[in-house]
Amino acid sequence: GEDFTPIATLSELGQRILAAAGKSTNIELYPRTDKLGGNGPIMANALLAAGLQVTYVGALGSPSVHPVFAGLAAKARAISLCEAAHTIAVECDDGKLMLGQMRSLDGITYDRIRAVMGESALQAEAAAAGLVAFVNWTMIPNMTAIFDALVERLLPKLPPAPDRIFFFDLADPEKRSVDDLRGALAAISRFQAFGRVTLGLNLKEAQQVASAFGISPPAEDEATLRAAAGAIRAQLALATVVIHPRESAACATAAGTAWVPGPYTAKPLLTTGAGDHFNAGFTTGQLLGLEPEACLTLGVCTSGHYVRTGESPSLAVLESFLAKWR
Repeated sequence: GEDFTPIATLSELGQRILAAAGKSTNIELYPRTDKLGGNGPIMANALLAAGLQVTYVGALGSPSVHPVFAGLAAKARAISLCEAAHTIAVECDDGKLMLGQMRSLDGITYDRIRAVMGESALQAEAAAAGLVAFVNWTMIPNMTAIFDALVERLLPKLPPAPDRIFFFDLADPEKRSVDDLRGALAAISRFQAFGRVTLGLNLKEAQQVASAFGISPPAEDEATLRAAAGAIRAQLALATVVIHPRESAACATAAGTAWVPGPYTAKPLLTTGAGDHFNAGFTTGQLLGLEPEACLTLGVCTSGHYVRTGESPSLAVLESFLAKWR
């Protein structure tokens, strides 16, 4: 039952594991909830809550959609490529440990997407989209090859759409080599020829990308966040780079840099999915044609509401949340 003393911090958990070296230890994981997860499904649900129409292409289950994604599949046009991956999220006061079972994602390739959707349907979906978001590059081994195939084989066939937004979230590239990371970012830069590219980074990801190019890594202060966003944007020649640590967010565009504080809470209900909600809020702002500072505000408020309630907010709910926070 729930009559136990939880391990409060990752530091404490790490010490417990270290102390077991050469011996053994038994750590019980007490499930709080079984919920929809993954960068893509969480961001898609948040976009749906904001009132957008969404086509989702990803790992939702095979041969049928997994029940945990039934709500998403009912609201979006859902196209599943393979079995869903599974993650145990161990959430502590000072961070979270994600234990992933991702082997099914190896089957996600450009040819698999074409085979499941059909060439004409794939072209039609891409042509109709105002926002095309690619997430979880780190865990999908063939994603860089998918980027290259889209740029070389699909996008040149579409009618020009210079205002189309391409959004990319790497999803913690620590496990990938620096060469892999540089290769992915080079591939991402190529999308700029077909629209406006936004690279979304949390603080750790921004530090990793900065280090890969010899750029001074940002800390959590406004000045270094602005500087790093601008330097990464210049390095990659992108339309927008956004960095979102826990307590604020910054972005860089051709017009300069912007920064906003966030509605931080020291005791969130949950944190898994906070970044995906930020991404949904920020890109919703872009689709609405808002200025960068307003896009950042929409991002931090979408995330801030979610970590307090566990619910993806509508724009009306966000308006109320923003009024109370400000």
